[in-house]
Amino acid sequence: MLSHGSRTELIRTVAGMNSQIDFYYDFGSPAAYLAWTQLPRLCAETGAELVLKPILLGGLFKATGNQTPVAIEAKGQWMFADMERFAARYGVPYAMNPHFIINTLPLMRGAMWAKGQGCLKPYNTAMFEAVWVDQKNMNDPVVIMSVLADAGIDAQEVADAIQTPDVKQALIDDTAEAVDRGAFGVPTMFVGGVMHFGQDRLDWVREALR
Repeated sequence: MLSHGSRTELIRTVAGMNSQIDFYYDFGSPAAYLAWTQLPRLCAETGAELVLKPILLGGLFKATGNQTPVAIEAKGQWMFADMERFAARYGVPYAMNPHFIINTLPLMRGAMWAKGQGCLKPYNTAMFEAVWVDQKNMNDPVVIMSVLADAGIDAQEVADAIQTPDVKQALIDDTAEAVDRGAFGVPTMFVGGVMHFGQDRLDWVREALR
């Protein structure tokens, strides 16, 4: 039987878990972009902490046997139309990127660098908006460098960092963590250990936080 002190500590631990959102994302996902536009406000409303967890969607797909929805033409068409409907509902800018599918490996490695440098939030803004608002060709290294420079981020420092073993391994490790927790796509959010998949599940996330 738990002592009073142990029960109090357990309550605090569970309460802490239920006031945090672990947000797994990749810049190449329009659904992850839409979730990203809404989660800060949701956290402000509920007092929750948003824990940003960039991962490589391609690595997640490979590890779980999943694949992009656009592999099925009809499903892809429906998905992008649905993204437009949700963007309109949320009142946020959204434009289908004509260069989709984006190879996000350098972008996500850059996110690991930004996480270590304490500048992940502005980095996220630059990357998500470049892909899903400004329709930039983020498959092109020159374009990536330009987007970073415009955001006030040292583009050459990022270019150098994403070639280092530590940054590469950090992305592998965080992607593996997502797999171990049961994720198979993005956006994936965890509240109190319970997984919520998809930007259309934000109401469930809000409910879990309450």
